[in-house]
Amino acid sequence: MTKSPYQILQKPVITEKGIDVKERARTLCFRVDRHATKSEIRRAVQAVFKVKVESVHTAVFHGKMRRRGRTFGFRADWKKAYVKLRAGEKMPEYAETA
Repeated sequence: MTKSPYQILQKPVITEKGIDVKERARTLCFRVDRHATKSEIRRAVQAVFKVKVESVHTAVFHGKMRRRGRTFGFRADWKKAYVKLRAGEKMPEYAETA
């Protein structure tokens, strides 16, 4: 079963590092589906933002243990994708940077 681009791209990562890499290296940063491949992420970004993608790098983050008194649980594992756009492509705006 194929996923829609909006199921693959869950939300942009809006942090100081994410905004800095967006401005300096023409790279977008997204929280993506844990099971999405790099080629699926590439197709999703190209479909949603109508831009050409140069490369995709991914990182998997394992959930941390969290406690509330005697009880404890784990946060969910998640995946981050850094998507570099080709030269000459217009940078999409999805967040206030100022």
